[in-house]
Amino acid sequence: AAPLRVLIYAGLKTHAVGQHDYPQFLADWSKILTERGAYVTGGLQFPSARELSSADVMVIYKGDAGYLGVEDRAALDSFMRRGGGLVSIHDALCGPEPEAFANIVGGGKKHGETNFTLEADVPYTIADPSHPIMQGMTAFTIKDEAFFNMTWSKSPEIKVLATATMAATPSGKGHEGQGVPQIWTYEKSLARAPTGLPYRAFVWMQGHNYSNFALPNIQTMLLRAIAWAGKR
Repeated sequence: AAPLRVLIYAGLKTHAVGQHDYPQFLADWSKILTERGAYVTGGLQFPSARELSSADVMVIYKGDAGYLGVEDRAALDSFMRRGGGLVSIHDALCGPEPEAFANIVGGGKKHGETNFTLEADVPYTIADPSHPIMQGMTAFTIKDEAFFNMTWSKSPEIKVLATATMAATPSGKGHEGQGVPQIWTYEKSLARAPTGLPYRAFVWMQGHNYSNFALPNIQTMLLRAIAWAGKR
């Protein structure tokens, strides 16, 4: 088969050392995916329509990627209509209009709201261990950031792969003990799509601490998710 064509949309480094290292992700995962036979391109700006036209999957690891201009949204819409897959990591789904991004990847987070735990345990409960992305995975815990107060797509709804119980933190006061989806898939059919088939999206809401990308179970999950989003 032809190589899976992956486009990585990253951003400039933000936060403290070891956190939100988007440029490092672009470098590391370009190598990881290339070593596994993928054809990888990417950059620190939203890709052009021409760049998207030659990609099977776009992986987004960039803060506040929900801020989309008119031209960028049109290019993304065309990409999804022809069946292009999306993988959204951490705060990529944050923006000014969470309803809009929820209709792209299944969930959106309102920028500026205190809707997160921080530097806390994120204990995953696997909701669908039979899904090809999660096969063989059992409950585990990482130290990261989790989100609550999400805006969810109603039609279609997300397919929950794993939930996490919100830790007791100052920023999450009042939400401790609440179970919230943190890993999911989303498949949606769009009008006038040439193939008539739905596009696929995968979301992992962690990635605040960059070291978690090196965990074997997280790395395996992301590799499977990229393949799944690309319908491989």
